[in-house]
Amino acid sequence: MEKHNITTDASYVDDRTHVLNHRDTFGIMNRSGDILPLGKEIHGIYHKDTRFVNQLRLRLNQQLPVLLSSNIKEANEILSVDLTNPTHFLPDGRQIEQGSIHVHRSQLVRNGKFHEKIEVKNYLNETMPINLTLHFNGDFKDIFEIRGMQRDHRGSDLGHETIDDHTFVFSNKGLDGIIRKCKIAFTLPFSEFQTPGKVDFDLSLAPKELKCIEYSCHFIVDEADSIKESYWDSRSANANDLDRSNDYFPVINTSNEQFTHWINRSKADLVSLMADTPTGKYPYAGVPWYNTAFGRDGIITALQTLWVAPRLSRDVLLFLADQQATTLDESIDAEPGKILHEIRGGEMVSMDELPFKKYYGTVDATPLFVMLAGEYYKRTGDLKTIKRIWNQIEKALDWIDRYGDIDQDGYVEYQAKSKNGLTNQGWKDSHDSIFHANGQLAEGSIALCEVQGYVYSAKRHGAMLSKLFGQNERSSELETDAIRLKEQFNRDFWDDTLNSYVLALDGNKNPCRVKSSNAGQVLFTGIADQEKADKLVKTLLGSDMFSGWGLRTLSSDEIRYNPMSYHNGSVWPHDVALVADGMGKYGYQEQALQLLTGLFDASLFINLQRLPELFCGFGKRSGEGPTAYPVACSPQAWSVAAVYLLLKSILQINIDHSQKEICFFKPVLPEYLKRIVIKNMELDGQKVTIEVIRHDKNNMVGVNWNFDNPNWKLKIIK
Repeated sequence: MEKHNITTDASYVDDRTHVLNHRDTFGIMNRSGDILPLGKEIHGIYHKDTRFVNQLRLRLNQQLPVLLSSNIKEANEILSVDLTNPTHFLPDGRQIEQGSIHVHRSQLVRNGKFHEKIEVKNYLNETMPINLTLHFNGDFKDIFEIRGMQRDHRGSDLGHETIDDHTFVFSNKGLDGIIRKCKIAFTLPFSEFQTPGKVDFDLSLAPKELKCIEYSCHFIVDEADSIKESYWDSRSANANDLDRSNDYFPVINTSNEQFTHWINRSKADLVSLMADTPTGKYPYAGVPWYNTAFGRDGIITALQTLWVAPRLSRDVLLFLADQQATTLDESIDAEPGKILHEIRGGEMVSMDELPFKKYYGTVDATPLFVMLAGEYYKRTGDLKTIKRIWNQIEKALDWIDRYGDIDQDGYVEYQAKSKNGLTNQGWKDSHDSIFHANGQLAEGSIALCEVQGYVYSAKRHGAMLSKLFGQNERSSELETDAIRLKEQFNRDFWDDTLNSYVLALDGNKNPCRVKSSNAGQVLFTGIADQEKADKLVKTLLGSDMFSGWGLRTLSSDEIRYNPMSYHNGSVWPHDVALVADGMGKYGYQEQALQLLTGLFDASLFINLQRLPELFCGFGKRSGEGPTAYPVACSPQAWSVAAVYLLLKSILQINIDHSQKEICFFKPVLPEYLKRIVIKNMELDGQKVTIEVIRHDKNNMVGVNWNFDNPNWKLKIIK
């Protein structure tokens, strides 16, 4: 394995885990609310790419409590756990029967903090002595180390220190010289603190009496302690954050309760990943591996939700414009005009063991940035925002021609320059994801098929935006470039034998004659000729590509196909959604509906109806759900946002601010979805409610709307 083709081999997804996340902090606990060093030790509470807590154990009278129930609340902000006591004998010989003492744990995270409220109630008719013990520890491991990277040296454990009878600290000094601390403060004094990290509370509970213990873990980096907040302070603040983030999205209800729950679950998950930045909200990519800002992921998430949540697209554009590369720096694959790949914290980044502190090794984020800008303007008419980032848009367009097209052949290619960077720099960035039909890995500067589509779209949107600033000559030039690229692409990338676009061209311009979902994403950008799109849709829905749940990333006929691999045969919901919307754009709404139905069916088998980053590509088996990919991120922004684009793919709703028009192009609804109501969607500074109805008699779809603005019109193309 190459040094920085980083694997994610630490399994954590099973029915014993729950995830809480807020901005730069997340926790992975078992169903009892404990954190245990089990398996490959992924459980923990993490802050800024460092695991501060790797053990949290609650014991009742020195015994493991019995789990009654465990749930993440619907808004995704609190883990609620109900426990009871096992049968226990007191020193005086009395027996406490199982089910006599109730323990309720409420846990939440807030940026830089973890809070827990523990309520203990005695349901016996006599006073009971109860000993409650909590044991904490932290290893301060960098998340990349947990993901499997080996390190020759680590920082120094500074041990535990008692501050007072309410508070103690454990800390670590990293190789970067930064001291990272976990300070744990209780609302009640602990009865005993003899073993490092272990606190005892001796409680005497009268009949039916309830007592409460609250504590907060503060994650401190280099003495920069965050504002002190209690459990209730943080719970209230999180609720306010949720209200503000929820306001980005309309309320969507359907005639199918399970489908509505899928939408609501996806919305809650996406909101939980939306971090505050100086330029607004930004959707972090996913928990646990990618709980930070990624350029590609953020843009695609914005594109998926643009039609319903345009403010998120604005915030994403502003953030990425601020982070755009301005200099040439091969150590981080940066070039002037290039859009960010990812931002990281943690000790390993600080020590330059990894180049990801601010890393630009992505070939597609830059054209996608321009594409999003154009789509955003078309949706909103927000010229103010476009003016604010116009300089960055121009630089991104310049990057495409000056740096993206390495050999000046008209295609945008990538070739890693950073010795520690990613080898493959498209969305399939595994080291073995780009190869020829014989399985040989592609070498040299690689031109991916879907990237050419993104460039085509960027050129067209750049042409449209240039006119806004009176740059008519530049607009004409970009439009000509787009036309030329489309013609060239359909000649060089199409393969009649595959009835598909090839995966890529290698450094010698030899085609990688491999059937993959990358070709499907070509449809999303509109670069495909119609006759080739007609053939490609049939190819994509063949049994080798369509698993029944969704599209495989790689045909099962290919030599490197493995349904359990990360990129060579698995199913990625965001990928499926992009292809589905592309099918709809070419008039294949019924085929897009097949993909939507596959993922909806999959969601019914998945915990919380939360589509993960990916799942295995095995074929659909009757009465069974999809096979989980053990280390998939969940929640993952572009996976949970997929439902919005899937809906758009079958409705083909197009909102054009310049024409003051909402157009539905050959909309379809499945039998299980008779009605959709989109309430309070942002439109031209107002709110609109749209109702889509499936008429059973002729399977036609009707649309009603409630919008008090005579300048706008509703159009339906059947």
